[in-house]
Amino acid sequence: MRIATWNVNSLAARMPRLLGWLAEAQPDVLVLQETKLAQEAFPSEALLAAGYASAHRGEGRWNGVAVLSRVGIADVDADLPGCPGFPDPGDPAEARFLAATCGGVRVASVYVPNGRTTDDPHYAYKLRWLDALAVHLAPAAAGETPFAVLGDFNIAPTDADVWDPAAFVGSTHVTPQERAALAALRDLGLADVVPTISKGPHPYTYWDYRAGAFHKGMGMRIDLVYGNPAFVACVQGAWVDREARKTGVRGTPPPSDHAPVVVDLSCEA
Repeated sequence: MRIATWNVNSLAARMPRLLGWLAEAQPDVLVLQETKLAQEAFPSEALLAAGYASAHRGEGRWNGVAVLSRVGIADVDADLPGCPGFPDPGDPAEARFLAATCGGVRVASVYVPNGRTTDDPHYAYKLRWLDALAVHLAPAAAGETPFAVLGDFNIAPTDADVWDPAAFVGSTHVTPQERAALAALRDLGLADVVPTISKGPHPYTYWDYRAGAFHKGMGMRIDLVYGNPAFVACVQGAWVDREARKTGVRGTPPPSDHAPVVVDLSCEA
C-alpha cells in the first residue's frame, strides 16, 4: 500500500500535474493541502475518472484539505474539537483538517497554520491549533488501527531540516515552541517515519519559488508523516519525490513549491 501527502498550492493550477503524478506514482492514498477551492469547485468527478474516490473540505481561495483513495474511503471526519478560529478563537474553524479510513489505514490530512512571524497573531493561533490537534489525535495514536497524520506542518523538526539554520534565526517554523508542539505529538506515540528510512540526504519538501531556491538546495523539510506504532510497523520505505517539484518542459503548468512525500507500507489494503 502506498500513501502520500502533497501540498499542491492551488489544485486548480496544479490539476494536470496531479493527474500525471497519480498515473505515474500510483499511490493508493494521497492527502492534499492548500487546495484553495470552494467545496462545490472540487474536481471529484475528474478524480473518480482517474480511479480515486475523494473527500474534501474547502473554503475558497485559502487553505483546503482533501483525501484521495483507490482503496475505499470511509468514516470521513472534518471536525477538530477545540480547534480555534482566526482571528478570534471563537470564529469558525478554517479548512485545515480532514481524516478518513482508507483500506484499513486511518489518515489525517493537516495544513498547520503558517504562523507568519513570531510577533504576529497568526503565531499564537498556530500554537493553539497544534494544541487542539494533539488532544484530538491522542486516541488514534494509542490505537491498534494503523494511523498517520500527514501534511504540511509548517515546522522543521530539527536544524538539519533547513538548508541553513543561521538563515532562520528569529523566524517561525524553527522556534522552540513549534518544535515542542511536534514533540507533544511524539509523546503521544507518533513517530516521524521519514528521516530514518528516506532515500538520499536532505529530504527537503519545500523550496521557495524565489532566487532559484530549488536548484540551489535551499529547502526545508516541513511536510511530515507521523505514524502510530501500528502504522510504523508496516512502513517499508519513504522518500520525497523531488521530480514533482521540477519545472518540467515549457508550456506545462508550473509546479507547487512543495514536493510529495511518499510512504510504502506492507499493510494489506
